[in-house]
Amino acid sequence: MFRCDYKKLCLAFNCFHDVQVDDMPEYGDYVLIELKDGRHTAGCWYPKDDEETVSGSFSRDSFDSVDVGEVSKWQPLNGYDLTGSLEKENINRIILGSDEDDPYIVEIRDFKSFKDGDFPKNKQFCLLILIDGTLAAGRWNKLGEDDGQFIYASALASHSMNKVWAWTPLSSDEIFEEEEEKERERLAEEELNKHPTADPEKFKYGTDINAYYEKALEKLREEYPWATLAQMKKKTPYVIVPRHGQYIFGKDCGTYMGQNVVREWIDGSTADEFVDFLREYTREKVKNSDPVVKFKYGTEIKVYFEKAYEKVKKDYRWFNKEMADNYCQYAIIEVDGEPEFARKFNNDKEFHVYDCESADGLLKNMEYEFQEAALKENPVVAEYAVPFGRVDANGWCLEKYIVYKLKSGDYKVFVQAGDRTAGGSREFFITPDCFEAKTYDEFLDRYLEIVPGSSFGLNKQDLAPDMELKKFFGY
Repeated sequence: MFRCDYKKLCLAFNCFHDVQVDDMPEYGDYVLIELKDGRHTAGCWYPKDDEETVSGSFSRDSFDSVDVGEVSKWQPLNGYDLTGSLEKENINRIILGSDEDDPYIVEIRDFKSFKDGDFPKNKQFCLLILIDGTLAAGRWNKLGEDDGQFIYASALASHSMNKVWAWTPLSSDEIFEEEEEKERERLAEEELNKHPTADPEKFKYGTDINAYYEKALEKLREEYPWATLAQMKKKTPYVIVPRHGQYIFGKDCGTYMGQNVVREWIDGSTADEFVDFLREYTREKVKNSDPVVKFKYGTEIKVYFEKAYEKVKKDYRWFNKEMADNYCQYAIIEVDGEPEFARKFNNDKEFHVYDCESADGLLKNMEYEFQEAALKENPVVAEYAVPFGRVDANGWCLEKYIVYKLKSGDYKVFVQAGDRTAGGSREFFITPDCFEAKTYDEFLDRYLEIVPGSSFGLNKQDLAPDMELKKFFGY
């Protein structure tokens, strides 16, 4: 890495251009900018077509630009490679521009480095020295306590932390000042919430949310004797948190941009109203959590696996248990003292709860996953793209209709359709019973029960005349 001390480094820019018709950057050039009020920033030049006046703007990210009318001077940032200078141990000042004396110089100093644990404030616009010795700029986008990136152009183009050798803030601007105001409000809110008060009517059972859940649970058990706290909390849970110095009930909506998001409950004003709300809010989850229905076949996952495996094996004759395990594994694990269905795919390190309400629902899902696994393990040996003209498939245009022959001798069909903004595709396995048909006409009747023309655009009258398709299916 470079040998000079960035803490002592000064960059002296002395090649500024005045804003004028015949002397502006090339389209898309990234430049250092001096505003008419004396502040400094940077941006990518996007001119407008006007030969008589200077018009356009300097873009800083997707929704942030500086109109040229606010700018007095500019100097290129592209084209400089400071590597040779930065490798000198005693270098303290680097001139960007002409070595000759110039009465107009802007000096930028006070560089910092991530390796020292220094980070910009969120939304702060900074000048950057990259590890390849070039210059850049960007607005710091905080992604975590020790993570972020510098956004510098539209579509969130960014410089990652590991590409930056040193950085220093440029002038403050409206976006940064708004962020600073948010931070001041956050700190003020934090101070208010150090000693929150509680409305005695709303919090007469205290400020432990479980007290309210327990009371709602008592009422639910009158209808559903199997009800538990864990079942209730499968529905996005409510919490008690301070806001503006007072406790509130709110739905815990997780985090966004590192901040907890809690949606306040505003449908009542008393503790008993909130208890009644919790009972209704969680009712459906509890109703559909009857362990007799959910674990109808017991709590040994092997029983469920065997049932699903045997059903799939009837049609997918090449399928074996190793194929199933390589694709998706199932388990029954204990969560908060209760058994739960769980699964993990081959790229997962651990099992994740699969919130399935019934044993038969789990079996249906297992069968689908096993079918997917079986098709992935059966390579294609031949294909036939069914020809068609313009076909409307329920508002979408049919794009592909391909029949594949598999190594096992079985067949599957791939259908794709879409419009100008969306699209989708599906794959269908043609079950062996279709080929038990004595005639091709009977075969098509069975086939169209799997790939119905009413859904996918091609009906019997479209497929029957296609002799190549008939031959491909072995008739």
